Amino acid sequence: MKLAVVGGGSTYTPELIDGFARLRDTLPIEELVLVDPAADRLDLVGGLARRIFAKQDHAGKITTTTDLDAGVADADAVLLQLRVGGQAARNQDETWPLECGCVGQETTGAGGLAKALRTVPVVLDIAERVRRTNPDAWIIDFTNPVGIVTRALLQAGHKAVGLCNVAIGFQRKFARLLDVNPSEVHLDHVGLNHLTWELGVRLGGPDGESVLPKLLAEHGDTIADDLRMDRRIVDRLGVVPSYYLRYFYAHDEVVRELGTKPSRAAEVAAMEKELLAMYGDPTLDEKPELLAKRGGAFYSEAAVDLAASLLGNGGSPVQVVNTYNNGTLPFLPDDAVIEVQARVGHDGATPLAVPALDPLYAGLIANVTAYEDLALEAALRGGRDRVFKALLAHPLIGQFDYAEGLTDRLIAHNREHLAWA
Repeated sequence: MKLAVVGGGSTYTPELIDGFARLRDTLPIEELVLVDPAADRLDLVGGLARRIFAKQDHAGKITTTTDLDAGVADADAVLLQLRVGGQAARNQDETWPLECGCVGQETTGAGGLAKALRTVPVVLDIAERVRRTNPDAWIIDFTNPVGIVTRALLQAGHKAVGLCNVAIGFQRKFARLLDVNPSEVHLDHVGLNHLTWELGVRLGGPDGESVLPKLLAEHGDTIADDLRMDRRIVDRLGVVPSYYLRYFYAHDEVVRELGTKPSRAAEVAAMEKELLAMYGDPTLDEKPELLAKRGGAFYSEAAVDLAASLLGNGGSPVQVVNTYNNGTLPFLPDDAVIEVQARVGHDGATPLAVPALDPLYAGLIANVTAYEDLALEAALRGGRDRVFKALLAHPLIGQFDYAEGLTDRLIAHNREHLAWA
């Protein structure tokens, strides 16, 4: 089996490598290719990746290349984890929206739109080259904003599934609090990428009794603290929102907070510099502890599970993924991309049935889906007016003057990445 990782020069790649090494029985990789245009980073990351495989007695071969076509040739699956513009572009996404009093974040609001505009054309070009080289390869997208990028891939006819680590993070957290094996925890995870709620936490499978009330009663403070939300929010909702809902439920508080400290991008850039220095140490043969602060916890385990299921090598039969709605949420179009529990196999992902949603959640999901429609249109076709309409539609913006000012700033800060600008 051959896998390719596009964006393999990421400082986060050793986490993925560690998962591949530990879970080799689930996903028996014979060749792993790390693809990245940054040859210097590839050398450092690739060297550490080989040492991790060697230490854990993994027989698979790891190669690196800056040649995308060569890297994805004959791959059974291609994982996308790229960041167009790097941390410098992310830093802009997290700062210029604050000038208009709006949240600065890399996957939601104006910053999230900027990332989508930069990313979608690049990902579609990569996917088309994968299809020309190997039309049977699965594309697993971890590139943000995952929902919009996955929808772009699916609408272009690619064999693609989107992946996020939020659900597996909750599963592991709840398993620790309940003192059970993570495999026993089933989540009623519903929504869009980075806009989800855990409506139930069931032991033993989808039909098990929900223990969410018990979790909230006994561990509500811990859960709220991890979300960085007021306990009252969790208690009033009676469900566990994704921590990304903090940008909606406490928007003004977050804007004030972000204006008083360096951006997350600046923190990550400093971390990456330190990590790359570590990766250059020829004696290092395991992922360093610092990597845990980089974000993306449990991504490697989710990626292995998904790839194994898609490639017919086992894997969990039910996983949380991003895929077409196809009637699962009846208030959304079939071609909306939702994030829910799905049955996953070699034919792809089929969402499980979801109970009728309270309007409190359905309304916000519908609103953000409408924004994503407009965001994808702007990413595919360009134009100032399309960018403006997407921004005006976003529930975190929604005012004419804000949308006007943000449109000008977005284009000014991203001109080099927007062919139409």
